[in-house]
Amino acid sequence: MPQTHPAIQTATTAAPVPPELSLEERLTLIDAAMTVKLDEAAVAYEVNTAHIDIEPVNLADVDTGPVTSPVDTGPAPLPELYPTPVAALLQRAHHRLVTGGWCKDVLVDEDGARCLLGAIRAEAGGDNSLEASAVAVLLDAIRRQFGDDVDSVPSFNDAFATGRTPLRMVDRAAHLADSRGL
Repeated sequence: MPQTHPAIQTATTAAPVPPELSLEERLTLIDAAMTVKLDEAAVAYEVNTAHIDIEPVNLADVDTGPVTSPVDTGPAPLPELYPTPVAALLQRAHHRLVTGGWCKDVLVDEDGARCLLGAIRAEAGGDNSLEASAVAVLLDAIRRQFGDDVDSVPSFNDAFATGRTPLRMVDRAAHLADSRGL
């Protein structure tokens, strides 16, 4: 005899639709999820590196000054200059800053270090048009990197605590002047 099964009725209820979240709410949820993941990663890092024995670095022992050889042979020689006058001037100014030191808030400090404008002026040797061209190319190179908010070369120079970025910009300006044939 055939077996009859009672009709199985399944309730077809639709899954509840979550309310639409605003952008701020979604960002808050993502931020919370990322915070949890970063916390887990930090704990995993601590666990995985706990067995490594290291000695803390004493920052007072770190030498941040210019490196000299045991036998000081004097300042480094000037590299071969660019063939164009403005590029060569910027290259000489860069070399002067590297070897003589960089400063801020004055053209030349009591130790003889110079700011960007002071180095360009010293290397221009009184040629005002050459100096103006070099400063214009340097300002253009700075604005390409940092935007049009930079008012002048001196204000850019004085905005930094170390000369690393200003010196890099003088080197880039020398490349830019050479590429322009200046």
